[in-house]
Amino acid sequence: MSNAENDNLLENKTITSLSTSLLENIKTIKNSLGNSNDIIIREFLVGKPVEIPIAIIYTDGLADNTSINDFVLESIISNFEVTSETTLQEIAIRLKAYCITVGSIKDIADFSSLLNAILSGETILLIDGLAIGISTSTKRVKDRAITEPVTEAVIRGPRESFTETLRTNTALIRRKIKSPNLWIKSRVIGEVTQTEIAVMYINGIANEKIVKEVLHRLDQIDIDGILESGYIEQLIQDTKFTLFPTIYNSERPDVIAGELLEGKIAILVDGTPFVLIVPALFTSFLQSAEDYYQSAFVSSFIRLIRFIGISLALVAPSLYISLTTFHQEMLPTSLLISIYAQREGVPFPAFVEALIMEIAFEVLREAGLRMPRMIGSAISIVGTLIIGQAAVEAGIVSAAMVIIVALTAICSFLFPAYGLSNSIRILRFPLMGLAAMFGLFGIFIGIMLLIIHLCSLRSFGVPYMSPFAPLIPKDQKDALIVLPRGSLLTRPRLISQINNVRGRKNR
Repeated sequence: MSNAENDNLLENKTITSLSTSLLENIKTIKNSLGNSNDIIIREFLVGKPVEIPIAIIYTDGLADNTSINDFVLESIISNFEVTSETTLQEIAIRLKAYCITVGSIKDIADFSSLLNAILSGETILLIDGLAIGISTSTKRVKDRAITEPVTEAVIRGPRESFTETLRTNTALIRRKIKSPNLWIKSRVIGEVTQTEIAVMYINGIANEKIVKEVLHRLDQIDIDGILESGYIEQLIQDTKFTLFPTIYNSERPDVIAGELLEGKIAILVDGTPFVLIVPALFTSFLQSAEDYYQSAFVSSFIRLIRFIGISLALVAPSLYISLTTFHQEMLPTSLLISIYAQREGVPFPAFVEALIMEIAFEVLREAGLRMPRMIGSAISIVGTLIIGQAAVEAGIVSAAMVIIVALTAICSFLFPAYGLSNSIRILRFPLMGLAAMFGLFGIFIGIMLLIIHLCSLRSFGVPYMSPFAPLIPKDQKDALIVLPRGSLLTRPRLISQINNVRGRKNR
């Protein structure tokens, strides 16, 4: 028999029902799993005075040996009695009712589900003469400790982050939202990886149409494996060809809980600490959890700084290029003389000068991310300063350009969400090109095209630029600025259309 025929035979076996023959079932399992040596199969006899052949199957390393020995093997071997009048169905019932003392037990009748259970860390109990397997929950859970978030700095708030274990992450959210209306819908995605996905939302607050759309898009995914939530993000987003993230992600449980209370939907993926939130608005990427933990006046000031920062990070190099190349009359005379004195020995036009510095900084930033954490930050910051100073002394760039690039880099670090920062970094380059060709008019055209693109985006049917486009006056209290907590009595109108009011007394 050829390898292809053998693979097809094994694939067909994995979807057929179990046999009443214990030996046949064991043979099928061994063949389906390639006789892997980490699949433990133990056959033994139970029952007094009548002995019944039984086998337990589990994956070494995924199943907990202590649970198997104490709650499955020991109780079955020492306490189980069988007479000649006992039927196989009665044996299965008694095993589940009196002998197996683990928390979760279920029957499995097909090989596909049985193999998935084995590879998920569960222990399978097979009885000779019975065409079902008993799956017992003996997963070996080794969680990474709940630590402070790595990608999101915590200034004020809980210093905890999600882990790579799905059930730990759902528990972290349930600790913060102790409501029976916090529902979870599970999916398994990936033909090979069989990755478990959990969709969490608050029933009665989340928009039911958006919930159905999320589940529908997840059900439409046809892929061999999901290794990180980024796979899901790319597969279910509304617009595939955009630089702007239309799905929010975070590793902070308090952030996810806050989004759920607004009527949004969380998507958790087993094996990653990053949880997705939909729908995501543009303003979401400029808001931080600390905005709601401190004074509204302080938070509003910081939020305005962020909006100014995103503007500078996007157009500062372009403005410098256009003003020094086409619109010198807009600069004060003394400043213009100072800039041209610095550029006297620079052999490149302003555009090439800016391009050199921006690319150099991006290279150093990427190197800092990939280097070990202890020296990575030193490389990105100190390296930029040293190279910038050396470039000025060598006459490659002017001191003013180094200042502009440094200001742009600092502004790009203001964003709480890293995804938006990447978008701004990339868009900076085409705007620099437009400024070099058309001056301020080119910048104006580029920004207009950018605004049109942003207004055309949707996140699960919700306008990306809401509450600015369309303009929703009631939602402006948590957009550019944030009003005091007592004024935030309603949820975003386009997200939660069922229960817009926070608090029973305010309805």
